[in-house]
Amino acid sequence: MSADLPTGLTSRPLQVTDSAAVTAVMAASEIAVLGRALIEEAYLLGDWNRPSFDISTSTIGVFEADQLLGYAEISGEARGDAAVHPDHLGRGIGTWLAHWMQQAARAQGQSAIGMPVPEGSPGERLLRHLGYQIRWESWLLAFPPGRAIAEVPLPEGYALRIAGEQDLEPAYHVVEDAFLEWSVRAKDSFEDWAAGVTGMPTYEPWNLQVVLAADGTVAGAVHVTLDSNAPIGFVDKVAVRADQRGKGLAKALLAAAFASAREHGAERSELSTDSRTGALDLYLGLGMEIDSTWVNLGITL
Repeated sequence: MSADLPTGLTSRPLQVTDSAAVTAVMAASEIAVLGRALIEEAYLLGDWNRPSFDISTSTIGVFEADQLLGYAEISGEARGDAAVHPDHLGRGIGTWLAHWMQQAARAQGQSAIGMPVPEGSPGERLLRHLGYQIRWESWLLAFPPGRAIAEVPLPEGYALRIAGEQDLEPAYHVVEDAFLEWSVRAKDSFEDWAAGVTGMPTYEPWNLQVVLAADGTVAGAVHVTLDSNAPIGFVDKVAVRADQRGKGLAKALLAAAFASAREHGAERSELSTDSRTGALDLYLGLGMEIDSTWVNLGITL
């Protein structure tokens, strides 16, 4: 390790039982920078519960006695995440975690590692100081409270419904194949994908909706969740099959997601997109507004 852990601190791999402590550290970091917490423990557990994820080799926590001060993880190919509690910035914890991430990624045979950080944040300043370069920009967008949700009619013969068991695997292929058009990574297994959808502790059937084409096949899908700490719906995934685009299906899926979230208590809905997708104008055209801007910074190993 090229950076020493500050005196008096210890480190160890995390366990699933540490999820609440990690969520608290990440929430404190987000509140300090963004003014509110975005992290949901359910999403964290969904990621950690993927069959391919080895929590013992892909996570680390930095502790002072029993208190978690910072954490890092390697969450996939060339990507990870990390946070330091804002009360403990300036102690060298972030630098140590960054070097741990590089070492852990090398041990997994990866050639690069990076993570998203809010624009202008202490995390961005640290990573740029360590030689990380911008890979892409991303935005958190919001559909404001009270804004009318446009009615988006489906083409003749198409139908929208809450996903049934028979729709799960087709929805997985639609979503993964669409995301892989711009994301450089291997295709997630169905089991890994499902861990972050139906496997989330807070999952309810209305969270996943699909559009069926006239031939009965799944043409598009949207996954939306409800924040357990605030009246906010979050569109985690939305995708349309390549041969079904240009028919307004994405707009119909998003309108359905916003409406479902409102029906279940959400005052606003949010989603995240990045500069690789080319979808920003679509979301702005639906009446969404940019809430925060993030940069994904990476380094070649």
